[in-house]
Order: sequence, then structure tokens, then C-alpha cells
Amino acid sequence: MSIKKLAQLIIFSGILLINLESYGQNLGSIKGRVKGNDDKLPIQGAVIRLSELGMGTTSDSLGNFEIKALQPGNYSIQISFMGYENQTIHEINVLPNKISYREIILQTAINSLKSVDINSFRYENNRLNPISAYSFSREEINLNPGAQGDIFRAIGMLPGVSSSGGIYSAISVRGQGVRDNVYMVDDIPLTEVGHLEGNSFFNDPNGGRFSIFAPRVIDNALFLGGGFSSEYGRRSASVLGLTIKEGNNQNAIIDGQTDLLGITINYDGPGKVFKNTNLFVSARYQNFYGLVNLIGLKDIGLPIYGDLILKSSTQLNEKNKLNFIAIISPESFVRDIENVYADKKLNLLYLPDFKRNKMVYGLNLTSNLNRKSSLKNILYFTSYTSDVKVGRAFPETDTLGNLRNPIIPFISNIQSQDYSENKIGYRLLHYFNFNQNNKLATGLELDALYLNNNRRFYFNDTLFVYRSTDILDPNQRYQVVSPQMVNANFKDSRLNLSSFINYSTFIGKRLSVNAGLRYDYTGFSNQHVLAPRLNGSYFINEKQSVNFAYGIFYQEPVYSDMADQPKGNVLKMEETIQYILGYRWYIKPDFKLTIETWYKEFSHLVTTPINGTVFKNNLGNGWGKGFDINLTKRLVYKFHGQISYSYMEIKRNDGDGLGEYNFAFSQPHQFNLMLSYKLNSHWTFSMRFRSATGKPKDDYIIHRNILDQTNQIRYSKEIIGKNRLRLPNFNSLDVRVNYQFKFKTANMTIFFDIVNIMNKQIANSESFNYLTGQNYFDGLAIFPTGGLKFEF
Repeated sequence: MSIKKLAQLIIFSGILLINLESYGQNLGSIKGRVKGNDDKLPIQGAVIRLSELGMGTTSDSLGNFEIKALQPGNYSIQISFMGYENQTIHEINVLPNKISYREIILQTAINSLKSVDINSFRYENNRLNPISAYSFSREEINLNPGAQGDIFRAIGMLPGVSSSGGIYSAISVRGQGVRDNVYMVDDIPLTEVGHLEGNSFFNDPNGGRFSIFAPRVIDNALFLGGGFSSEYGRRSASVLGLTIKEGNNQNAIIDGQTDLLGITINYDGPGKVFKNTNLFVSARYQNFYGLVNLIGLKDIGLPIYGDLILKSSTQLNEKNKLNFIAIISPESFVRDIENVYADKKLNLLYLPDFKRNKMVYGLNLTSNLNRKSSLKNILYFTSYTSDVKVGRAFPETDTLGNLRNPIIPFISNIQSQDYSENKIGYRLLHYFNFNQNNKLATGLELDALYLNNNRRFYFNDTLFVYRSTDILDPNQRYQVVSPQMVNANFKDSRLNLSSFINYSTFIGKRLSVNAGLRYDYTGFSNQHVLAPRLNGSYFINEKQSVNFAYGIFYQEPVYSDMADQPKGNVLKMEETIQYILGYRWYIKPDFKLTIETWYKEFSHLVTTPINGTVFKNNLGNGWGKGFDINLTKRLVYKFHGQISYSYMEIKRNDGDGLGEYNFAFSQPHQFNLMLSYKLNSHWTFSMRFRSATGKPKDDYIIHRNILDQTNQIRYSKEIIGKNRLRLPNFNSLDVRVNYQFKFKTANMTIFFDIVNIMNKQIANSESFNYLTGQNYFDGLAIFPTGGLKFEF
């Protein structure tokens, strides 16, 4: 599907849905179903209380409940039942003549301790994942300032997490790279989750600018910053589990937003076509033309992207539920010679033109075999295609970098790449509860991976940033890159196989232990590995615990790196060993303190021995250490926020004889503060302040007139020390203001969301202008957006 067709579909759908909506009575209701976490079976007799009105009801034999005749507005409900943790759900929006439906899963209480109300942390309060766990609700994601409703930008606030200076959505966790994270979307593993990677040709270490998930698509998110169980593998840093919102099975609700970048429309309601089926559909189109002209960034080029996401949920019978998921995410980016003319400093001379598309299709069948056992069967297909052409401008300048000729010559295509990765996979997950304190999880995963890579370099190119060990001619002060150093023609497929077992038990009355073992076989690496995992908690009392984790984590090489290698050069899996010790205290039901310290050992890391080439090896190793302190106030009524501090040190050694160096994401000090306050029924104010040590950068010397031409001076930059220096410290203040009002029977919100309101240049990385011999920062100053949200 092209981006143009997606835009037309969004506009047509919006007009159609608005015309289909009818207005009726002014009262609404809250309806739902209560189930247990272990067996997913209905709970009869659960007490549901409406906090604002002091009224309530109980669930029937099928777990259903309903609270009727409510005035439109936001409500909170408290759910309790003997033997389960109490739970509170906030910000339930009741619309006129609508039913707001919630599927509620109660966590089994730990019966060796007194019951405790920690309802606001319901997604992360799971003794199977006791370490480094944080969660976000749909409303918390939406209210996070500077995030623009993007879950990945919201997660950038967590301790030990870096989002590359604020202009990227991709996350780096505890000093590891942005491609080192497990991403699970409704139990489907994804590797490509971002739009607009910073570098249009080679893999960008900073990842994409925006995620593929539009605002209000994600219902809840669970983030595990390390020490995760054997259920997850083939990545080593963290796990981000995302659940796409299920449709309301009672009535249709339309919501969305329009802003400076484009429009998003969501449909949430019955499926109409199939029995017992509800549907959630989200369509988004984003075009940066207006924004880049508004804030004076015409030199960057024109990014455009879109996303179409569909999730259907069908209750086949009392014990079986089938979810279908489809995601289509096209994007394009063009930077032509007119954008070079707009760049008065002539810093960026490359002319990228790329089209990319990501697709996901999946079926997830959840079966409750009996009260002790449940089964998940997940079948999926994922696809990523990239068609890239890159040209280059060749301006004629004087010794100061000023244009001597107003006409800038250029070549529209000096290099190209046609790349695709397609995967067909199956996951089988089985959960068995011997009793309340003893649980067993097992799983089997099988996938077939198809890679195609046709990379072509049509001319010799010159790199003006180099290391002395890179150049072939010692008399040169630059590096020549020839086609044979970059070209690749790869087309192959391999099978991958994984399995895991994880057993959870109590030792005595206070010690909870989860022990697991994971097996992975990766076909392209032709490698079998076993990874033991151990984590758990010692409960000091019902509110405080000491948590620990140890594990070995193996990580596949990046697929595109494997497809770049010459025949016979096989990249192996990277290995990470993690040790984590932490303390957690639920000060109040919605107030949590977490302190954790961690240490990591890295081996068999993939490195690039010669810059400018695609050849890689597994000679790298390293280590990392740090600690995190986090205080979180969950969204309850009017106020939520968090404050955190992280210290980290990450060292790498590429095995090239040059010794240890600071890894690219090693930022020793990070401080985050986020506050959100709902002043009244109309106004909500949010702010986010982030401060961090500048990222490492290379030490260097500048060479002048390297081509020995008096009429056209060129400079080069020789790297004499890898990551010895640092970029300026990173400081950013983001703000968001929401004004909510009603128009007839619709909820409307005008919002302003501004990244870096202080308008300070954020130095994400440092680049070099070979025309002037000057460095410049790749980063962002102020980035404003605003618009209108609607729901009816």
C-alpha cells in the first residue's frame, strides 16, 4: 500500500465514520468482565466500586458487570476479590449514549503475605518478572510531554534508558544499542518498529525517529530493563511488551487527532461482520512539509510516513479467543538539490531517496485448557523492504566554504540498495499452575527467515573522516571507498529454532524464585546456545522486597549485517552476562520507589574493523556497570509523574589492538523528571526535564588542503582516539498543554506539545564539513507540534 493511498483511505474513513455516528441520550455506562490472570476464567462475585460516586456492583457468574446511567466524564473503578490483588483503573472516559468496556485481569495474590493494594502497578506487579519492570497505561503514554503519544518516546523517561538526545524514538537500555531490545506486540516478535532511520543507507546506531504505533493504539506497555526470564531471547538488553487495544464489543467509538504533521483516526467497536468479534482500526498519515517550512528546516528534506493497524478479537467460545493483527507501515524520504541550496552552510551534501515498508500479519489463539493450564498458539508473518538510492552534490567553494559557482553539480545515484527481510514464524506457549505458588511455563518457537540484499556502489567515493589504520595509501589524508568494499549480492534463507522452560516457586514464606533455561539455534550463524536464567524476590513485608537476577543472553547479529557479509564470513551470536540486585518499596498504592544496581559482561561482539566497509567480525568484548534510582507516581485522579537518576559506565574493546573505549551510548549521568497535573475538567499541564552527560565522541586532528589544490581547499578529519572526548551535555525541557471541552456529544481536546522549549541545540552526534574543516552537531533545537483530538 502506497502512502498516498493510505492518506486517501484515512480521509474517506473519517468522513464515513462521522456520518455513520448518531447522537442520542446524554448518559453513558461502564461495562466489563473480570477474569483471573492464571486461568483467564471469569470471576464471579468480584466487587467493582466507582470511586467518584461511592457506588458499585458485583460481577455475575460469567464475570460480567455494568454500572449504568453515568454522566459523561472520567471515572475510576476499583476491583477486588479474595485471593487476588486489588486493582484500580483510572481515566475511564464515559461518553454520552456510549458504553465504555473494559476486560479486567486480576493478579493472583501471594498467599504467604498479607494482601496489599498496589493496584496502580498492576501490569508490572508480577513475580515472574520481578526485576527492572515498569508499565505505562494508554492515558499515561498520551499525556507524556514531548512524546506526542509515541510509546517509545515515553519510555525514554525511564531510568537507564536513552532515546538518543530526544529526536529519536528508538531506545538504548543501560548502555546497549538500539537494536539490542526484544519487541513483542501481542506476543509477536518484531525487529523493525521505527520510521525514518537517521542514516538512509547504512544502519544508523540511533534507530528511527518515530515508532510505527500512532497515539492511543497501545493499550498498555510492560518494559523489562534487564534480567528477564527465559521466555524472551535472541536479544539481550531489554523487553518491551506491547498490547494493541482491543475493540469495544458494545458500541462504536471514534477517536483521533489532527496536527501539524497530519491526521490519525481510530475506530473502536464491534466488528459487525463476524459474530462475537470486536475491532480496533487505526490509520495515520504524516507529512512534514508544513512543519519543516514553519520552523526553518527545509534543508533536511521531506519525510512522509503512514501506518494502518488492525486488530480483531473473536471469542470463539468460553475457552478460546482468537486475535488477528495486521500492520502496514510505508514511509518515504527525499532530499534533493533544492534542499542542498537551502543548507546555507553546505553541511550535508548527500541526496537520499528511499522508500520502505513494514508489514505484520498475525494470529494469536489463546486457549484455557482447564483451571490450571492455558495455551497460546501464535502464527505470524513479518516483512521489511527497503529501496534506497543515494546521490551527492559537489559544490565549488572558496577557502571559506562559500559558493564560487551558484549552480551546484550533483549526481542523483552514486549508490543504491534493494533490501528485504521476510519471516514466517510460529510460537507455542504453555502455562501450567500446580498451585498458587508453583508455576511452569514452556515454549517452542520456529521461524523461517528470508534475506535479500543487493547493494551497489557505482563510483569510488571519498571519506574525509578516517582512522590511520583504515587507509591503504599512507601518503593520503583521506580514505577512498571502492565498490568492492561495499557491494553485496545476497539471497538466502535459514530456519531458526528456540525453546524455553521456566519454573516459579516459593522457598519458605518470603523467597520467590524463577529458574529457567533457553535454547536457541540460529541458522545464519549455524550456532546452538543454552542460556540459563535466574531471578526472584525476597519479600521483607507486604510492601518491600529485595530483587535479584542473573542470566546469560545471546543475541543474533543484525539481519542486514549478516546479508552484507562476503561468502564464508559467518557472524556469530553476541553473548551478554547480566547481574542485577534491587530494592522495591510500594510507599503507597500508586507510589513506588525502585533502586537497582547492575553489571554486564560482553563477548563475541560484532565489530567493523575497517570503517567505510561492510565487513564485520566477532572480535569485540566489553563490560558495563551502573545503578538506577526511580520514584514513580502512577496516574490517579489528577497527578502522576516520576523522577529518576542513573549512573552507567560502558566500555568496549573491538579486538583491534587499540584497547578499551567508551561505547557510543555510555552516558555516566542521566536525570529525568516528569510531572503531569489535571487542574480541572478542562486543563491538563505536563512537563518533562531531561539532563544527561554528553555522548562520547572521537578525538581528532584536522588536515588542510588534503588534495593539494589551491583553488579548491578540502579538509579531512583523522581520528586519533576513539570516543575519548564527549559532546556537550544534553538538557531538554518539554511541555504539553491539553484543553478539553465538549462539542455536542463529542469530547474534544486542543493540545500543544513542544520538544525542547528552551530552544537549545541538542548535540546527538558530531559530523564534519570537509568544505570548511568545521564540525557541526546533528541534533534538534525546538520541535513544536499541536493539534486537535476528538472522541465520540
